[in-house]
Amino acid sequence: MSRTTMMRTAEELAQAQLLAYNAKDLDSFVACYSEDVRVWRLASGAAMPPLPLQPQLQGRAAFRELYRQGPFAAPQVQAEVTQRIVMGDTVIDHERVHGRGEGVQQVAVVYRCREGLIAEVYFFLP
Repeated sequence: MSRTTMMRTAEELAQAQLLAYNAKDLDSFVACYSEDVRVWRLASGAAMPPLPLQPQLQGRAAFRELYRQGPFAAPQVQAEVTQRIVMGDTVIDHERVHGRGEGVQQVAVVYRCREGLIAEVYFFLP
């Protein structure tokens, strides 16, 4: 099977990483992301930082370690997508995250895909 036929769509990648996240399958989760993945976390209501925005995290190794120590170390943490918008290589998910403290946390996540992998992730937190 060639690389072209193996490429997943942006929506397939977003769904695959969500399923791996909830299953706590770190290898399958990280495999959805590019080697040079960049992650930004932006709090709603906070002043917009000056442009260009610098990612809080860059690279698959750092990404793996963050999730290994964070959500993957807490089996009770689960995410559900309440709304998904797909626009070409971009997926926007409204998620409800259960198991992190009291109540349910909401987050908007934007996944930007490139060459069959998630290359950029933007978290918008309340």
